[in-house]
Amino acid sequence: MEKEKPENKMKALKILFVITDLGKGGAERFLLDLTSQLEIYPHIDYRIASLYNMVQYEEFKNNDKIHFLDFATFSLKTKNYNATYSDLLNDFQPDIIHTNRFLAEFITSYDIRRSIKYVCHCHDNMVQFKRFSLSSLVDKVTLLNSIEYNYLIRRKYRKVPTYFIANSQHTYSYFQDMLPANQKKNIRLIPLGFNYANFFVERQYKQKKKKIKLLNVGSYQVKKNQVFLLDIAEELKKLGVEFEINLIGDGPEFQHIYNEIRNRKLGDVVFQHGLQSNVHEWYNDSDLYIHTAYYEPFGLVLLEAMASGLPIICLDGKGNRDIIKNDYNGYMFFEQEPKAFADKIVEYTQNEELYQLISVQAQEYAKRYALPDKTRELVDFYYSIIDSE
Repeated sequence: MEKEKPENKMKALKILFVITDLGKGGAERFLLDLTSQLEIYPHIDYRIASLYNMVQYEEFKNNDKIHFLDFATFSLKTKNYNATYSDLLNDFQPDIIHTNRFLAEFITSYDIRRSIKYVCHCHDNMVQFKRFSLSSLVDKVTLLNSIEYNYLIRRKYRKVPTYFIANSQHTYSYFQDMLPANQKKNIRLIPLGFNYANFFVERQYKQKKKKIKLLNVGSYQVKKNQVFLLDIAEELKKLGVEFEINLIGDGPEFQHIYNEIRNRKLGDVVFQHGLQSNVHEWYNDSDLYIHTAYYEPFGLVLLEAMASGLPIICLDGKGNRDIIKNDYNGYMFFEQEPKAFADKIVEYTQNEELYQLISVQAQEYAKRYALPDKTRELVDFYYSIIDSE
């Protein structure tokens, strides 16, 4: 049954979303899904301000609600100013500015308007918010992070209240520890929503004599730990299991993983496919979703895979603890033990009844994060801060 449109009783609300760029990533995917859902709210208007002109989602292209700010590095010696950003504030006159990623949060300090409510979406444990320590003086990157954060405190947080949205309990706790005392009360835990209907399929698993298809989706970064997938592949080979691991994504570690696959002679079972626009089809054609990131702020791809009926086998990434229930919708390991991963893969795929149970439960669990419900939760939050003062 189609979900009814929100009642047109709320007062008009203008939201400006600020983000670093519109490349492929979790924050960008969240913003795409959220703004598409906001289209059914007749009383809400929005604009998107992207610091850089990089667009990798087709849905964002040729969108007249998107403005590019041509961000430049800030200076400690002169006043920081972005004319495009200030002009956008004057023209659109937002009630709320909702930032995504640190640079987006940072640029809002250039032009503070006390009539606006500010929201910072904490998609991960942003390292720039770490407390200053003596070690910060030694490392240039850490020192710059500290300078930028203190600039934010002086120029923004001491002048206007900012509300912080954490995706996971782990990120919520991090910001409770790191934020100034006067901001701690403004942290809210609101998990991401996703387009459940786009990924849901009726899945009837049959124990296969042919190879098991394993899937991993994510950017190639050190923290995503794709190299551990190769350790798992070696263990599966030792067990005599017929399988393949398909990797979807791109990033700075792509070539390193490519070289490792060849050095370990795993080219017949591990395949890199780069960025794909039809990720839902890869979910549908797979048997299990394997996630080896040792830091995962939330795990949107895990929910997408669950909606497709895939049991999840993953490494503890801190933020994904909120969404994995062992032997209910998958299994989370707290140590990097490739043999344990391989054994769990065999256990789930060699037992039709167990697989089907976990598959159904995974879909039921993922539905809790369906986009319409999570969008309504976020919209309610917007109105709560508008009405708070």
